[in-house]
Amino acid sequence: MYAIIKTGGKQYKVAESDTIELERLAGEKGDAITFGEVLMVGGDTVTLGSPLVAGASVAGEIVEHRRSATILVFKKRRRQNSKRSRGHRQQHTVVRITEILTDGKQASKAAAPKKVKAEKVEGEAPAAKPKRTAPKAAAKKAPAAAKKPRARKPKTDKE
Repeated sequence: MYAIIKTGGKQYKVAESDTIELERLAGEKGDAITFGEVLMVGGDTVTLGSPLVAGASVAGEIVEHRRSATILVFKKRRRQNSKRSRGHRQQHTVVRITEILTDGKQASKAAAPKKVKAEKVEGEAPAAKPKRTAPKAAAKKAPAAAKKPRARKPKTDKE
């Protein structure tokens, strides 16, 4: 038996004991998760939803949270001496599918120790690192106003 589910704006074909990598979901490692947006259930007979299959859900377990490889975003404006390089790492959640449920059945207790709604975590930043403070020696620098202005070279007339 297989199902097509929708989560994070994408559709996935899943079967029992499959592991899939999704956009970051709320929950901790080992938490049970239920996907309610089932678009199709297949097996001996195929059930299509309009748009969702009534009473169908897919149960899974969060295996881990991880980040993808870094992609580089490089922008350059030619002949303008302007360029910018920036990296990005997308956050993902790895989920193992435990059951495909139809006819309004609930996930078994062994498969679902906790029930967490499957939704993408919006604007969640990775765990914040503590801010580093300046060393004590750097804090005792002279104020900027006390610095002398730099002497400039006089311009020469070369015509």
